[in-house]
Amino acid sequence: MSAPAGNTTEQLTHAAEVTALNILLALSFSHLLNDTIQSLIFAIYPVLKESFRLDYGQVGLITLTFQLTASVLQPFVGLYTDRHPKPYSLATGMGVTLTGLVLLSRAWDYRSILVASALVGAGSSIFHPEASRVARMASGGKHGFAQSLFQVGGNLGSSFGPLLAALVVVPHGQRSILWFSAVALAGIVTLAIVGRWYRARLEHSQKMAAGRSAPRREPLSRGRVVLALAILVVLIFSKYFYLVSLSNYYTFYLIDRFHLSVRSAQVCLFIFLFAVAAGTIIGGPVGDRIGRKLVIWISILGVAPFSLALPHVGLPAAIALTVVIGVILASAFSAILVYAQELVPGNVGLIAGLFFGFAFGAGGIGSALLGQLADHTSINHVFHVCAYLPLIGLLTGFLPEVEERRRKLRVER
Repeated sequence: MSAPAGNTTEQLTHAAEVTALNILLALSFSHLLNDTIQSLIFAIYPVLKESFRLDYGQVGLITLTFQLTASVLQPFVGLYTDRHPKPYSLATGMGVTLTGLVLLSRAWDYRSILVASALVGAGSSIFHPEASRVARMASGGKHGFAQSLFQVGGNLGSSFGPLLAALVVVPHGQRSILWFSAVALAGIVTLAIVGRWYRARLEHSQKMAAGRSAPRREPLSRGRVVLALAILVVLIFSKYFYLVSLSNYYTFYLIDRFHLSVRSAQVCLFIFLFAVAAGTIIGGPVGDRIGRKLVIWISILGVAPFSLALPHVGLPAAIALTVVIGVILASAFSAILVYAQELVPGNVGLIAGLFFGFAFGAGGIGSALLGQLADHTSINHVFHVCAYLPLIGLLTGFLPEVEERRRKLRVER
């Protein structure tokens, strides 16, 4: 009787692994759809700027509105769902994004653009914390890999936005944004399927947790945890403040300095954002193998030589440098997020909401400030100033060695 039972256990384990991978791919695909929609806001800035006669400050305020609603709500959503998981909140969040998308396609003045941007941001706030939790739940212990796979979908979606804007919105106008409602509907269907799996997995996890004792761990002091989280927040600030200078103002920089057309500049932005997507998938698995602190070192401070060179080179070299910057810089977020979740165990949604939210918030504030700086100086000056931001990566040296402590505890046990 024992052999059949063993075979059944192996079959169930294998089935669970296949299901987990399917869920991770579904989450990554949904993240792709979600961020494709969101990136349309950034990608159509030249269209909106011309149609509504906006200045750079107003363009920055659109991003600030979007990213504040996408950031302020996220920690609260994460904290609530840590205590009260909501399997179908993912599909609900995509529905809110769909509403904002439809309004954006029909926006009649600047205020309606801001409301549409706020709705898209609110949908993002609902989506990211819970999706990050499901990714960790489906990871099978490979937390860095799961977060990278989830995150790469978002970065791919962000890279597709400018390309689709160049192919669809620029030639056909603002109303063509409505065509992308099909993307949101596909996301709602996919996330409803994920929600069913999530509900079943929650019931299984609760039964498993009831009969399992909590693992012994040597906690860091409260002060060291707070210091480490503060450093991670500053690193996120440096990463996203610099990233927004490229994602939001790179097209304007290329048009102003190299006299490219809007379509050519958007293709260059697509190349950069695709490099970001490629870099994202590297950080998590590498962090699982060599340690997340080392990945954080390389991915933020390692960008500095290239960011400092960028404002001083010609067009071909600028495109090449942004590819290198995108690949290196993108590997940071998955490593930072998993590192933070291990610092504060049991609060996966809160940490995901806090860091996703702060990332969006830092980007929004950065966009508004950089827009004002560009209005008062020049877009070239913005790129000279932002080139120094990756040097903040030196703060990584103050982070505690979380992985070493965990390995030591495993050896002791």
